[in-house]
Amino acid sequence: MATAVRPLQAAIYAKLTGSAPLMALVTGVYDEVPEDAAYPYVSFGAVTEFAEDAHDRQGLSSLVVIHVWSTYPGNAEAADIFAALDAALDRVPLTVTGFTDVSIKHDQHSFVKDPDPDIRHVNAQYRVTLTST
Repeated sequence: MATAVRPLQAAIYAKLTGSAPLMALVTGVYDEVPEDAAYPYVSFGAVTEFAEDAHDRQGLSSLVVIHVWSTYPGNAEAADIFAALDAALDRVPLTVTGFTDVSIKHDQHSFVKDPDPDIRHVNAQYRVTLTST
C-alpha cells in the first residue's frame, strides 16, 4: 500500500457533498478550485500520511486539511460553514475503498487572515486512521 489519498479524498468528498446543511452554505467542494469559483466554497488542502501498521496488516494515519473560503465580512459565515463541515466529518462513519477500521476526527482548526483583506479562510485538519484490507 503506497497511499490512501485517492480513495480517502473520494470518501470525504462524498460525505461533504452529501451533507445538505453544508451544501446549503457553499457553492461547491473542490479538489482543484476553478478560476471562476464563486464564494463561499470548501477545498481540499494538504494530506500527510504516516505508516501505522498492525502486526499483520498495513495501516495509515493521515492528516487531511480542508479549507473554508468566504468573502462575507467578519468570521460569521466562515464559522457557520466550518461548523457544518465538522458535523459532516467529525467522528462519523467513513467508508474508504480498500480499507477497514476507518476513523476520522477533528484535530484542529484555525481562522487565518488571508493576504486579500476581503477573504476569510479557515484551515480545518482531520486525523484519519485506516487499515488496509
